[in-house]
Amino acid sequence: MATERRVARVAEQIKREVSQILLSEIKDARVGAGMVSIVDVEVSSDLQNARIFVSIYGDEAAQRQAMEGLVAATPFVRREIGQRLGLRRVPTVVFLQDRSLERGSRVLALLNQLKREAEARQQGSSSKDQETVEEGDGGEAEELGGQ
Repeated sequence: MATERRVARVAEQIKREVSQILLSEIKDARVGAGMVSIVDVEVSSDLQNARIFVSIYGDEAAQRQAMEGLVAATPFVRREIGQRLGLRRVPTVVFLQDRSLERGSRVLALLNQLKREAEARQQGSSSKDQETVEEGDGGEAEELGGQ
């Protein structure tokens, strides 16, 4: 078993190396269909498994193609990691799509929509309050004039 510090260091090295591999060495056009970025790498405590979380920008078809390309390139990526890092045992690599950025942008869009609706309701209610105040002022003036 490796220490937590070593696991974190290996995960960071794998992240760096896989980013470089995706940037310059993978020739598969499917990977280039969507812009692929490495979000995180999780390595098991025995350094036998590495889960690489990727974020893919583009429409659904481009994302699907990019994931197919990454799955096809997995043996190449694993071999390159083994050569570059010099580990005794090269971890099994699995690419997983991270959709947290999409969920985050969707939540922000919903929050902005709610804010706009609340502001519209507030402006609508303040204009009704203004009308009520104007009607109320006229009524008081008549009462004062009658005294």
